Amino acid sequence: MVAPTATQQTLCAHCARTICARVKVGYHRLHLCCRWVYRMSTVNSLFPMGWQHYLLGGLLIGAGTAMLFVLTGRVGGMSTVFSSSWSYIVQRPFFQQHRLVSSRSWRLVYALGVALGALAWRFGLAGGVAQSTAVPAWQLLLGGFLVGYGARLGNGCTSGHGICGLGSLKLPSLFAVLTFMVTAFLTANALGRWLA
Repeated sequence: MVAPTATQQTLCAHCARTICARVKVGYHRLHLCCRWVYRMSTVNSLFPMGWQHYLLGGLLIGAGTAMLFVLTGRVGGMSTVFSSSWSYIVQRPFFQQHRLVSSRSWRLVYALGVALGALAWRFGLAGGVAQSTAVPAWQLLLGGFLVGYGARLGNGCTSGHGICGLGSLKLPSLFAVLTFMVTAFLTANALGRWLA
């Protein structure tokens, strides 16, 4: 018999014995209350820092982009915000396109709202503590370059295609998002094995 884990200790005696004995009786044999605990332990293993803030963030992003589209008819993709902001400084023909120059004012305000939202979170919810990562700087720079190149190649980024494009039921955005996700899964697994 295997020693019960912390999750299994919260189950009733019957279900804990069933799981500890590794009896292949199936998930349906667990009691209803223990199924919920078992499911939550799976969710917690996928989201060790909790899932509520991801849900809240997703709802706020969805509401914000929906309001932008419904009230103004504009699409809030961040790669276009990046390009139109550079049009203030860089005089190359790509950055001086009419679609970038004519929309750069509102896009700059949009980008400022993203930055202010991050500051509000830091000082309002994170106690003023800056977030950090253990990822080396070269990996962050390489990842940023590849994401930027992919956004130009795909004519949009994850926010433009994934949030606004899918929300508008655009088929090219669906293909772009599927490409983003498959590439991300493969890259994360390959790098995870290589760097381990």
